[in-house]
Amino acid sequence: MAEFVTVTAETLDEHGFFCKMSDRGSAGWKAKRAWLEARFDEGLQLRLLSGGERGFIEFMPGPKSWRAVEDAEEFVVIHCLWVVGLSRGKRFARALIAEAETWARENGYRGVAGLTSRGNWLIAPGVLEHQGYRRVDSCGEGFELQAKAPGIDRLPKLSGNWAAKAEACGPGVTVLRSAQCPYLVDAARQARAAAARLGLGFKEILLETAEDVRRLSPNPYGTYALVKDGRCVAYHHLREADAVKALAG
Repeated sequence: MAEFVTVTAETLDEHGFFCKMSDRGSAGWKAKRAWLEARFDEGLQLRLLSGGERGFIEFMPGPKSWRAVEDAEEFVVIHCLWVVGLSRGKRFARALIAEAETWARENGYRGVAGLTSRGNWLIAPGVLEHQGYRRVDSCGEGFELQAKAPGIDRLPKLSGNWAAKAEACGPGVTVLRSAQCPYLVDAARQARAAAARLGLGFKEILLETAEDVRRLSPNPYGTYALVKDGRCVAYHHLREADAVKALAG
């Protein structure tokens, strides 16, 4: 049976937040820590697998979530779900999802939603589908918004207008990122270096609120976007060489 550690503002330094645990002095780790401290008061929930197992889930009330999702007032939105190494294949992902569903019910929410992707850095669609979730919205870049919400007519949706939001970035290379993921300080650095190698202008936009994510993000992930000349070319961390390829294409 899965056992969890509930991370709070008071226990954050004791337990950490799973990602970048070996690099607590990095700018990305510090930014994520500060981001979490501000989010706990907004209802963010973080559960870590205990007993030597490796995995976690992060979720929060829909109206405050840092995904480009709207009409989620009655929902909890999963940000991240990750089970790694020898902990995989033990049904821990199912247990972590069930933990989010239990918290949602106990706190007056009527459903749970999660953004999935057939690419990287997000939940694979089948993980939620196997737990009774169904697609309620999608984006042509391989994103699906899935939800479990028995008896609810008004379902959450993706914010949309992705192309217009990308075009608003203008010429050159733009990185939009939040502090929700501790790896994205490095991702922005790699993108900046790639732009310099290609002789392209570069700017960085920090998404500082959940409203910024919905208003500005050119993809549903909302936490990171790499944009070239008004077109989103990646939504997740790329090493410098891979960023060069994406930007040169």
